[in-house]
Amino acid sequence: MSTDILQPDPLSQHPPGVAEADDDVDPELLALPPPPTAQRRITLALLVLVALTASAMAFSLRGEAGYALAPSAEVDLGDLYALDAASLAGNRFVRAHGQLGGALAVRFERPFEADTYRVSPVMGRRDLWVEVRVPSGEEGRRYVPPTTFRGRLVRWSGSGLRHRGLEDAVDALTREAVPPGSWLLVDGESPAAARWALALAVMFAGFAVWSLVTAARLFRRVE
Repeated sequence: MSTDILQPDPLSQHPPGVAEADDDVDPELLALPPPPTAQRRITLALLVLVALTASAMAFSLRGEAGYALAPSAEVDLGDLYALDAASLAGNRFVRAHGQLGGALAVRFERPFEADTYRVSPVMGRRDLWVEVRVPSGEEGRRYVPPTTFRGRLVRWSGSGLRHRGLEDAVDALTREAVPPGSWLLVDGESPAAARWALALAVMFAGFAVWSLVTAARLFRRVE
């Protein structure tokens, strides 16, 4: 009885250090051009830019968003003229009364709103101002400002996007600078009315997180 010894086919052997998986590589894939790195870098830059912009917008709305979460119970401040400014807490829903000065009052408008607004200092003070809304058609020389107010108490410096540039405009029009650390009472603005800012802040924060996560995934794919 004869026994044949089968010799391995040298063509079927893999060279040392080469895995068998190399036989499964599709030559068409190897022939494809390399990924467009320039376009990927542009996409990464845009995603980072969107993240930074959205973060900045969310940060700028932090005051209004925080006020939307403030207690809905009013804090009675009493007479604004006799009020001790050192005892005030910002971003609160308050109720107060007092007379407004007319000499330094400034009228302004907002886009897409028919009503106008007036910001005036409390009579006899320069560190406490009140913003009131004037219904359309009532603005004029005979307009008498209210004497009771319910709204948001905040420092000028933290009043938010809706008041950006207003302090500079008041300084320019009245030719008297608003004292540093002055307070602004925005009449008619309750915490419930500021929920739009909370929704926008959450939306912008979501955009920032999504952009950063997408950029991180895209960067890992490049590596």
